[in-house]
Amino acid sequence: MILKRLLLLTVLSLFALTVSAQISAPPTFQNGVVSSADRYASEAGLSILQQGGNAVDAAVAVQFALAVTLPRAGNIGGGGFMVLHLEDGTVTTLDFREKAPHNARRDMFLDEDGEFNPDKSQIGGLASGVPGTVDGMISALERYGTLPLEVVMEPAIQLAIEGYRLTESQARSLNNAAENLSRFEGSKATFLRSNGEAWQAGDLFIQGDLGQTLRRIAQMGRRGFYSGITANLIIQEMQRSGGIITMRDLRDYRSVWREPVTTNFNDYTLHMMGPPSSGGLVMKQVLGMIEDRLDEETGFNSAEYVHLVSEALRRAFADRNHWLGDPDFTDIPNEELTDRGYLEQRMESFNPDRVTPSDEVSHGEFESVSEAYETTHFNVVDSRGNAVAVNTTINGSFGSFVTVTGAGFLLNNEMDDFSAKPGEPNMFGLIGAEANSIEPGKRMLSSMSPTIAVKDGKVRFVAGGAGGPRIITATLQNFLNVSLFGMNAVESITAPRFHHQWLPDRLLIEPLWFSKDTIDLLRKKGHDIQFVNSLALIHSITIDEEGRMSGAADPRADGSVQGF
Repeated sequence: MILKRLLLLTVLSLFALTVSAQISAPPTFQNGVVSSADRYASEAGLSILQQGGNAVDAAVAVQFALAVTLPRAGNIGGGGFMVLHLEDGTVTTLDFREKAPHNARRDMFLDEDGEFNPDKSQIGGLASGVPGTVDGMISALERYGTLPLEVVMEPAIQLAIEGYRLTESQARSLNNAAENLSRFEGSKATFLRSNGEAWQAGDLFIQGDLGQTLRRIAQMGRRGFYSGITANLIIQEMQRSGGIITMRDLRDYRSVWREPVTTNFNDYTLHMMGPPSSGGLVMKQVLGMIEDRLDEETGFNSAEYVHLVSEALRRAFADRNHWLGDPDFTDIPNEELTDRGYLEQRMESFNPDRVTPSDEVSHGEFESVSEAYETTHFNVVDSRGNAVAVNTTINGSFGSFVTVTGAGFLLNNEMDDFSAKPGEPNMFGLIGAEANSIEPGKRMLSSMSPTIAVKDGKVRFVAGGAGGPRIITATLQNFLNVSLFGMNAVESITAPRFHHQWLPDRLLIEPLWFSKDTIDLLRKKGHDIQFVNSLALIHSITIDEEGRMSGAADPRADGSVQGF
């Protein structure tokens, strides 16, 4: 076992050097830690913790800061999910996912021949669902926060008005999106340089209009976004860009508190987001399918391990794509999908030596049934035992590319996450079914997977990620790295990943440090392997038995851990 551990650390250390990260014991903190995709956002959260705020206060500060410093994913024009574990043991989840406008129609993205037109669902105002982020943050703060909205929003307001220096990757993302952003006047004015030159690392990026929008929210709460000046600006932008969001849509939007998806695995209790997030149920299914098939000889990222997990993922994603949708519109068989007997039935066709082709794997049946890295995730843990995991997105990178003129923020293109035509893949290759068809007021299915794991009554693991459906598999593997293989926060995040989502029928692998023998064995089992440089971006926090907190930001991209 010692030799096995040394070999694992050697492999991970070499991999870490390749991706500009170093495997070592990560720094620990006692009073609080924030892990997010951006240094300014993590610092905003840390400043709130240092002012005496709790994890919820800090999370709201991080969310609004990301709307300024990570415009391709951080947002006030999108939505997301929050999982909370509070110091008194309360666990709950908040759904602030976008909703389809009241004027949305089932066939709104089909052409005159009835064929799906992805341009309509991905670019322009028609692609936008009703934003939920602002309502979600205010709802969380009002219920569980301790500081005023004006206080927790001040860091974001200052970042917008005074500006911040672009990193190389931030400048690159703005330049790469310039062509699509230039199609809309509000985006052109906000995100492109007036002299037509490209952005450079170190440039000061000021967003005055966004700063004023954030100030209205700080002073007026949800009325500062869903009515008044900002709401009028949104409606005017809809008229310019072909969108259908109305004042009624904005007025009626409300986030929803929901029960978490919970499961036990290897002495941990996991609390995850339920539908319309698909991550919790998929992870619960996979953990149930693999638990009895693991043994002490199952090696980290061995061919046997990758084969087992990917075959479980194949079956879980088939169920996801058929059964899951908005629980307010669709009867979802949650208990049946995660029943032990059902999961055993799903794995009856599992062969440890051969793949089960996806065209031979369909969704399960019951006797009776009544997100380039376009998403971002962050975590906050405070000294009182409160933990918050938040996934938030505007879907595609820079969303619909439509910026609300005069308000300075991008609108999402989440309508693409619906099944515009059942059986047709969306931008992430996911195949949807009737449960996720477009209906007015309905929330679209998501892959976001904020997760909190508890052991011995204490929070031990908080994580989530970015990357469409790869979020689910990356978050799952990060948890398994910690719970099965004893990795610390940095080791678990740096470790190479793999991904399978049923369709298309291929196994994606980050090639570094998967040995040739492992790849050959997987191919011998029948896997169609495709190498990719990076699979999702994860941010996590782990807490040891002494209460020491460690954070990790994915070395595959920018990220920041701040604590004290």
